[in-house]
Amino acid sequence: MLTEHQKHWGVDQWAAYLSSQELPCMPRSKARLLELEAEKGERLAACDLADIAAADPFLCLRLLREAENHRAQRLGHETTNPLGTVMQLGTDAVHKLMLDCPETDESNHGLAECEARAHLASRLALRWGAARADISPDEVAMAALLSEIGELLLWSFARELPLAALAALRSGRSPRSLQAQVDTCGFRFKDMTLKCALIWHLPSLLTQLIRGIDNTRANLSRLCVDTARHISSGPDDPALPADIAAAKELIPGASLEWLAEQLPGLDEEHVAAIALKAADLLDPTHH
Repeated sequence: MLTEHQKHWGVDQWAAYLSSQELPCMPRSKARLLELEAEKGERLAACDLADIAAADPFLCLRLLREAENHRAQRLGHETTNPLGTVMQLGTDAVHKLMLDCPETDESNHGLAECEARAHLASRLALRWGAARADISPDEVAMAALLSEIGELLLWSFARELPLAALAALRSGRSPRSLQAQVDTCGFRFKDMTLKCALIWHLPSLLTQLIRGIDNTRANLSRLCVDTARHISSGPDDPALPADIAAAKELIPGASLEWLAEQLPGLDEEHVAAIALKAADLLDPTHH
């Protein structure tokens, strides 16, 4: 329950409060670690731990913060991908950190849905990003994974706020999700993410990608986050063709069909329909 004092907080107070909370991890992350330990034993490698972190925004953020503290003491390079965080900290330290981590509440449906979108955005960034030789898919994927960390923190520690925004959107009082956030909470959840990123001193590259400066990496990361939100509504979401058209402009060497095929849960019919509508958006005269 929110206190009377908290009901009047703005984004700065919430960012200060949420950034000081101990970050949990998804229960599946610990389960996967124990599974791999039983299977590989001493052969458990840094890349195995990095793969677990890459699928869990909270765990990824926790490792990144630890790695940045470690780097600051040693004046090393900024860490911008999950494997880099593991290499910076060492496998033993990461292993202990993962086992000691509190777990998220799996019965919190809003948190589960938001986390699933973040994971989906990250996977999409890896797939689409691999089609461009001039960017690091891992960096774009990490930015996509962490882009909604502000909303994830709210679902974890102050769920009344995202619930109020959701209610405003569903009732029609607010026409769009961003407007619903501002109407009910007084700030966009993305602003919470950026405020926390500054408090935590996250790598400047990741902060720039999350903020959305106008370059290919940042635009691709933002597009993956938006597309993950749309595909979560189902394969018939009307925004998906525009997403694929935008992806084509960022990745001109890929076909519309290939770009649509990277979306999870689509059958051939949906892929073809989305690709055709995307082609119409790019060139209405192509028929």
